Amino acid sequence: MQESFSITTELFTHCELCPRRCGVNRYRTHGYCGCGTTLTAARAALHHWEEPCISGTRGSGAVFFTGCTLRCRFCQNQSISQDGFGKSLSVSKLADIFLRLQEEGAHNINLVTATQYLPLILPALDLVRNRLHIPVVYNCGGYERVETVRALQDYVDIWLPDLKYYDPGLSESFSGAPHYFAIASEAILQMIRQTGAPAFQLSPDSDIPIMTRGVIIRHLVLPGHYKDSLWILAWMQGHLPENQYLISLMSQYTPYHTDPLYPELNRRITTYEYEKVVDAALALGLDAGFMQKKSSAKEEYTPPFDLEGL
Repeated sequence: MQESFSITTELFTHCELCPRRCGVNRYRTHGYCGCGTTLTAARAALHHWEEPCISGTRGSGAVFFTGCTLRCRFCQNQSISQDGFGKSLSVSKLADIFLRLQEEGAHNINLVTATQYLPLILPALDLVRNRLHIPVVYNCGGYERVETVRALQDYVDIWLPDLKYYDPGLSESFSGAPHYFAIASEAILQMIRQTGAPAFQLSPDSDIPIMTRGVIIRHLVLPGHYKDSLWILAWMQGHLPENQYLISLMSQYTPYHTDPLYPELNRRITTYEYEKVVDAALALGLDAGFMQKKSSAKEEYTPPFDLEGL
């Protein structure tokens, strides 16, 4: 029997939005995500560094929210995911931002790390439901409750989750989430059930097909741990429905600070490590999707969090 789950501000009194289900009263204190009840974001602008079918030629209308339900030691967005940088927004202001991004030519509205604010984001989407004519992308770390995914059935057109780890030891050490794979794998299966096979349309000003519905599963290859990537690929080939999703293998890992506990994280991945993962994906028939050039490991691919568009 499926658990009933309604995403309203009542959840803030005993928060169970994410798999941690920390149960805090966010009107009184912050949850594990670092957030209270004030909608906060760090950037809302056209973003050109997503997968080609998301960014297209005009860019994805990305809204980067403050806070995160994971605490990845290597996070490239640490200033907003863990350090709390951002600007407070009202629900109506966020709705206006969605419409402005659409007017600027965004191919989609890209909600980046949004789970902790869903009771406020969904009302903003409701306000523009009849005026927003582009897809909504849910860009997340994959660490989602299946119940939350189900509750977004009528709001999300494209899912863009990470599938970060297979080994629970790695996910505990690097993200404080020992059950990450068990949770993320079930959430991703539900995302695929809800969207079906990827769908595209041609933009009138570009020959790049733009995704309108579907799932793209991202996986970032980590230095020193490419074998964990191989386990993830094997699971995907054996458990996910064929032709119902795209894969995005990323080589862009960039160390932003020195980690004394995990020295392997203090370097970029090698060509050997990334090619082993790419070769394995091709051997498994996982060739529908995207693979990065090694030159993608550059800091300029992370946008400046300067409150642009807020």
